[in-house]
Formats: sequence, structure tokens, C-alpha cells
Amino acid sequence: MIVEQGNGTRDKGQTFALRPLCLNRPAEARKELERIGVDPVGISHLLPKLEHHAILVPRIRAAAANILKQEMLSLGGDAAVARGTVACSVATTDLLLIGTGKQLTSLCNKLTGQPFGLQQLSTELAVLLKTIRKPPATIWQTSRRQLLLDRPLIMGILNITPDSFSDGGCHNDLPRAVERALQMVEEGADLLDIGGESTRPGAPPVSADEELRRVLPVLEALSDKISIPISIDTWKSSVADAALHAGAEIINDISGLTFDAEMGATVARHKAGLVLMHTRGKPQQMQHDTAYHDLMGEVSTALQQSLENALKTGVTQEQIVLDPGVGFAKDCSGNLEILHRLSELKSLGCPLMVGTSRKSFIGKILKKETPQDRLFGTAATVALSVAAGAQILRVHDIRAMKDVALMAHAIVHHPS
Repeated sequence: MIVEQGNGTRDKGQTFALRPLCLNRPAEARKELERIGVDPVGISHLLPKLEHHAILVPRIRAAAANILKQEMLSLGGDAAVARGTVACSVATTDLLLIGTGKQLTSLCNKLTGQPFGLQQLSTELAVLLKTIRKPPATIWQTSRRQLLLDRPLIMGILNITPDSFSDGGCHNDLPRAVERALQMVEEGADLLDIGGESTRPGAPPVSADEELRRVLPVLEALSDKISIPISIDTWKSSVADAALHAGAEIINDISGLTFDAEMGATVARHKAGLVLMHTRGKPQQMQHDTAYHDLMGEVSTALQQSLENALKTGVTQEQIVLDPGVGFAKDCSGNLEILHRLSELKSLGCPLMVGTSRKSFIGKILKKETPQDRLFGTAATVALSVAAGAQILRVHDIRAMKDVALMAHAIVHHPS
């Protein structure tokens, strides 16, 4: 038996050698269609079909869900709903819209005038689709400069503490702190993040006065020695205010403005950069609350709320970076889920920062009890975070992680 080959025939038993293609970007899809020889008009028709989205609509009325499902089916897409929704034997359901960008845009138009609040859903969906299509932010505005985000930025960790999980006690006197800061600059750090209070799980609280006693001398000593931006890792507005006056230009708030009601106004007054992170509770309690019904949904909602609160105080969106808080009120499985689904947070419209460096979940997976032995595990998380869209990486090992981040960035953004 003869079957078709490249020259018109194919021997019996010879496979078709099928392979999946990764065509996540329009430029990649267009190049492959051109290689095949598709007519230019056909390329324009096919490109939108290669951009599929899955968008969750939580807790919607069954009647509204049925309208959405029928409308998506009529457009060639689909919607996933809970069993019993069609018969309305359940009152509400989470719903997953599945379709191309073009289909979802058409859905927005078809929902105009529909009941059950679907007109409002149409408006929100249109905004979300616009955000998804928008190129990632290219600048981060601090009180002193605009930081370009055309490549991953490496934020070096400098803990002026006796009890941080990885380097506690290593740099908690002025000469050693300054020496390590200068070393990180030489290794290629783009920013320094200085902390005067350990935020490891179970760490005891530190007063604002003690925190300032630790960080201010370091800030003052570095003011005429380094030119890269300095961030202060604090949730206290009084510490933030003093540090910004002393030369810091970014505040890294692990609480996402939830621990100190004055932090947003303080950052707005200084026009400083701001990192909003997700956590539950202060370090003393956070690892006792790691169970989530919907981890990514709760993290996304909390970060959205922090973002809105910051904007209400006068902070601009260009000043804000979001951090999902790996290791903060998450167990090992939760940390892996965040990293696996990190790209979902890009829809919030702000640059993303990820801090996985030497953390205990890496040690648990790799059976590495000593934080300094988690270099290669950290490298894997950094590379995959960059691939998922992280633009700032907070790390201990500057030189190694900068190489990892830049290499991952080069692969992801290769023009193909």
C-alpha cells in the first residue's frame, strides 16, 4: 500500500510527524502562516483565531450564565458552567468564557441591553480585553527617575537585620552593609531593597524607631556612593517618610497598604515608586492562614484592591508594581500555583515583581535545608517568572540571577 509522501507518496506505516506549535504572539503566528504560504487576506482572517482566551466570571446568576453560553456558542466560542446551570437548578455558577479576542469583543457588543447586569459585564469585559492587548509597561516612575522595563530588572536584597531567614546577621552593622551594597552594584544590581525588619514567617515585630536606627545610617552612607535606586522594605509610613527624605525612592510594602492607613498618602506625597504585595496577616501569623478556596482569584482581587486604594491616595499607576507574595501566607503548593499561573496577573495592568530567592518552598522541593544551597532552584523560578511576564526580580545572588533573567528574556522575546 502506498500513501502520500513529500514527493506525492508515503510508505505504509510512515507517520505524519505531527507537532504542536507555540504561537503565542501575533508576529510568531504571522511568520508561520507566511511560511506555509497562506494568502495575505487569509492571514488576516486566521490571526485572531490563534488568540484564545479563558476568562473567569465568578458567581453569576444561572439565567445570565445561560445567555452568555448561548451567545458564545453563536460566535463560535464556548462557556463552561456548573452542572445544573442549563436547568437553573443552581442559583449561581462560576463561568469560564472560552474564545478568541475577536469572539469576546463581539460578545461585548451582543450583551448591550441584556438583563441580569450583563450590560455592566460587557463594559468590564471590554476594559479587560483592552488591558490584555496592551503592551506591558515600559517604565516605572520613582521619585527621582523613570526606570526602563525593556528588560528584567534585578533588585538586590540587603537585610539590615539579625534574624532574616537567609542572611540575618550578615550585614547588620554599617561597614558590612555598605560593603555588601557596593558589591551588589558591582555584580550588576539595578536596584537595592534595604530592610530593617525581618518578614520571614514567625519573625517578631520591630518598632519604627529600631527599624530607622538600622536603615538610616546605611542610606546616608550610600547616598554619595551609588547611583542606582534604593527601595525600603517597610510597611510603616513613618519609616517610609524618613527613608524617602534620606534618599530612598521606592517603598516595598509587603502588606499592600493594609497594615498602615497612612502609607499610600506618604508615598503619594513623595511621588515615590511603590511595590504592593499580597499577604494575609503579619509575619507572626501569616503561615497559619495558607488555605484558599481560589488562590489566584483571591490574590488577584486583593492586589486589585490595593491598587485601587493606592490610586485613591494620589499614587499614579506608573508608580506601582505588583507582587503576588510568594512565601507570604502560601504553602508550598500555593507558591507553585502562583508561579505556574503568574501570567494571569498581567491583566491588572501593572509591572510584576517576583521574590522567590532561596525561599523555603524551594528547599522543601529540592531537599535543601540551607538557604544558600538553593541557587539552582531559585534560578528555575527566576527564568520561568521572566517567561511569564515578571519585570522585576528580587534576589540575593545578583550576578547569577541577572544572567538567568537576561537569558530567559532573550529567549522569550526572540523575534522568531
